[in-house]
Amino acid sequence: MSILQVVSFALVGAFLVAIIRQAAPQTAFLLSLLVAAVLFALGLQKVTGILAPIARMASEADVNTLFFATVIKIIGIAYIAEFGAQIARDAGVESIAGKVELVGKLFIVVLAIPILTAVVDTVSHLLP
Repeated sequence: MSILQVVSFALVGAFLVAIIRQAAPQTAFLLSLLVAAVLFALGLQKVTGILAPIARMASEADVNTLFFATVIKIIGIAYIAEFGAQIARDAGVESIAGKVELVGKLFIVVLAIPILTAVVDTVSHLLP
């Protein structure tokens, strides 16, 4: 699916949500959630296609696969947390959106600890 098709789908969905929202706000929210989920799935489909070439480049560059996998997980967490926060904002619950973002950041910090430890170990071995 091209970007023009994706944007067209999003615009039609937004237009329908705007029309339905006046008569049935709950249905409009569910429709917006459905449109957002389809768009997220389409984006995820494109991302999974580039993981194999990136993994191949990482192995050719002798990058530790643990680091590569961790970075991919961190990127995934960031996107998923942003997606969840935007859905919560669309529902009008800013406080939950903020909590989703905070928990996403905490997950990222937890995943980054092994990488930070490796960097500190490397630097400490380089220093006299």
